[in-house]
Amino acid sequence: DGFRNYAVTRCDFNSTDPKDIRLIYSEYYNKLEIARFDSSVGRFVGYTEYGVKQADGWNSGPEVVQMRNEKDRYCVHNVGIDYQAALTKS
Repeated sequence: DGFRNYAVTRCDFNSTDPKDIRLIYSEYYNKLEIARFDSSVGRFVGYTEYGVKQADGWNSGPEVVQMRNEKDRYCVHNVGIDYQAALTKS
């Protein structure tokens, strides 16, 4: 019993080329996705009334710039490592 709030960050890719890599950050509340940042969109999008309010705040603050930079800092860096590791094992 209670409420559950969590976030998931993932990198979707099919090559090591940065244009083929997407960062997706999702915020959930009780198993319902309330807001998402997708690097291919370049901003936060809300899916619930609360999520829309959160997304508007994040899009007008430093959070949107930080998330745009996360693709290069986190995804592009790690995908190169993970991609090579997968190729050597297959």
